[in-house]
Amino acid sequence: MNIIVLVKSVPDPAAKVGVRDNKIVEDGLAWEANPYDENAVEEAIRLKEKYGGKVTLITLGPKRAEETLKKMLALGADEGILVSDPAFEGSDELATARILAAAIEKAGGYDVIWAGWTGVDWNQGIVAQAVAEYLGVPHVSFVTKFEVNGQTARCETEVEGGREIIEVDLPAVLTAMQTLNEVRYASLKNIMAVKRKTIPTWGAADLGINPAEVGKGAAHHHLMKLIPPPERAAGRVLKGAPEETVQELVRALREEVKVL
Repeated sequence: MNIIVLVKSVPDPAAKVGVRDNKIVEDGLAWEANPYDENAVEEAIRLKEKYGGKVTLITLGPKRAEETLKKMLALGADEGILVSDPAFEGSDELATARILAAAIEKAGGYDVIWAGWTGVDWNQGIVAQAVAEYLGVPHVSFVTKFEVNGQTARCETEVEGGREIIEVDLPAVLTAMQTLNEVRYASLKNIMAVKRKTIPTWGAADLGINPAEVGKGAAHHHLMKLIPPPERAAGRVLKGAPEETVQELVRALREEVKVL
């Protein structure tokens, strides 16, 4: 099987992200693979181990995203491609999907395209579905279990209150949940092998994309203001007799927090 995985480089979810001039402050910020994309990479590698073939990772982002790509390659993927061009900066979700779809087509044939169900940075969860639309193939989201049966696949997905079984023709775009699998650790052999790999960079010209049709100028929506969440106030500890603390708690909830 030829499997492609879309990998996004995101800020470390545990890091405190600052905001300046309506932009995220990147100085000193650690970047890593989107957690759901790690599960997508793991599932792709398992498919290759079972059926043979190749796993190709595609990342759209600035030059620094190459390090994230290398970390995912060390899990056992075969090739990595960095899609990067100043013209791509500020692209909205549809333009991002269009760029990724062009990169997938340039990469060659594919049986399955995996991605995480959402990015933990902007938490929108629509790029993979738009990629499927641009490629003209079906997609299944929120996959928690995946089995191949010839030219079709059987997917279990999470739905509110239960699960759903979907059979889909291949090729298809699938988005992974973290319950899909447990991500392996990179082996020393793979880590050393990645150091010898050359990761190509594809820009707008390589993909046949008109720069005027992507980027900030072509976006369908624009970010007006980026505001960090307010600092949380210190908690209060109520002391005293139980009757007094209950009365004070009810008063605070009614008059200060205004939830009663």
